[in-house]
Amino acid sequence: MSMKHLAIVQHTQSEWLGAVEDHLEGRGIRFSYFRPFAAGGQLPEVMTLGDGLVLLGGGPWGAASPGHQPPTLQAEVRLARACLMMGKPVIGFGLGSQILSLAADGGAERGPFVFEIATAVRTKPDALDGRLPERFASIVYMRDRPRPPDYAEVLAVDAGGQPMLFQIGRNAFGFAGNPGVRPAMIEDLVMEFDEAPANAGDLLPFLQGQAGAIEDALARRL
Repeated sequence: MSMKHLAIVQHTQSEWLGAVEDHLEGRGIRFSYFRPFAAGGQLPEVMTLGDGLVLLGGGPWGAASPGHQPPTLQAEVRLARACLMMGKPVIGFGLGSQILSLAADGGAERGPFVFEIATAVRTKPDALDGRLPERFASIVYMRDRPRPPDYAEVLAVDAGGQPMLFQIGRNAFGFAGNPGVRPAMIEDLVMEFDEAPANAGDLLPFLQGQAGAIEDALARRL
């Protein structure tokens, strides 16, 4: 499928596509950010959003924990489900992967707000047409976890067997972390909200040392 324009839904001021932007621009793919949390902000319309939908992470927001769900959760589930039905690509990072899972008749499980630098291990050599590294760092900064539907294909897991990357159909993917994450993004998330994982101060310096490896893994996937 020839991609020309993507609609990107943000849930926070701080999280954006990060290094993914460079790869999209290099391929001539345009993108627009939608910020429903901002004054006057709204979600894209399914018929006019373009060629695909990306749902970003949400910091302390989660899809399963009462009191921590974003106000637009159900509207985003409906939007993602409509895209799936129309065959439009959907990609979810963090909270976005939970929304994708719900839209595909899977679910989301309650879990604590965590900051983890996990090692993801692919489940099969030909994942992403062989472009997925055997092992790669997955930076998880989210509350709750996606529970992909039974028909989803889990492409990578962490040491505990949690899905780090899953695929639904031909062109929908859920990532536990943002594959284009940059250390400054996590720093900004810590400052944006009153709540942050207790280990954020300890892990941020280590994350800065992983920045090059994260971008190398992204380049291989794309």
